[in-house]
Amino acid sequence: MPVLIDSSTGIMVSGITGREGTFHAERMIASGARVLCGVTPGKGGKVHLGVPVYDTVAEAAENHKIDACGIFVPARAARDAVDEASAAGIGFIVVITEGICPHDTLRFISAARRRGVRVIGPNTPGILTPGESKIGVLASEAVEKGRVGVISRSGTLTVEICHYLLRQGYGQSTVVGLGGDPVVGSNFTDIYRLFEEDDDTDAVVIVGEIGGGMEEDLAGYVRENSPGKPLAAFIAGRCAPEGKRLGHAGAIIEGGKGSAESKIKALEEAGVRVARVPWETAEIVRDMLG
Repeated sequence: MPVLIDSSTGIMVSGITGREGTFHAERMIASGARVLCGVTPGKGGKVHLGVPVYDTVAEAAENHKIDACGIFVPARAARDAVDEASAAGIGFIVVITEGICPHDTLRFISAARRRGVRVIGPNTPGILTPGESKIGVLASEAVEKGRVGVISRSGTLTVEICHYLLRQGYGQSTVVGLGGDPVVGSNFTDIYRLFEEDDDTDAVVIVGEIGGGMEEDLAGYVRENSPGKPLAAFIAGRCAPEGKRLGHAGAIIEGGKGSAESKIKALEEAGVRVARVPWETAEIVRDMLG
């Protein structure tokens, strides 16, 4: 089975009747995603995009076997939406919503972990298994089925890296966007470990950026554990000045920590080849896989 989702994954969309929920749920369905239902308080009993809508997640869970949930609600409602989904026993939640208060994020991630629920995001483009399923906003037309896993903090760079991989003849097994906020539910190490166990993945590319310590943590994991799959990396923000926030709330260097140089050094010391420009990632994969 591919990492986290495939064609059999039953998906619920929280906020399905809203503008963003409608737009992206429609494209999820078109990509092959098995969207079973949606939830929008006050819209229960309606049919939207061909699927039933419920007032609460509990009602949806009573009527469907839901494996995963995509959160497309406004930021002010995100904490309640995630808590409701995790309390209902949905094991995998993808939080697309951006602009969520970090305190709310900490609360719902903590609650989800206590319940054994995996969260990706918030502020993530989502997850996509080409030809099978997706949750989120990643462009299905930008990828093709293949055997290279991609884990990224940047939605735009994800598409670019996939483009260069395709030019070298390498499609993607699964593409995972971690999210651009300072606090997210899953990190590089969490997802890389899933790819290590995935029979459909031959190599992994990570797309990092300045800010935080996820890339250094992955380097520590690789250094302490012989990597199960060949790993290449690209780190955005090499020329970013300290204290300057670039796009994502999590992409900021403070006190000398979180710089591109520190991340590149840590990864290279762990034996990971790091591309200097995006298109080099595909060349590194070609060299690793032959």
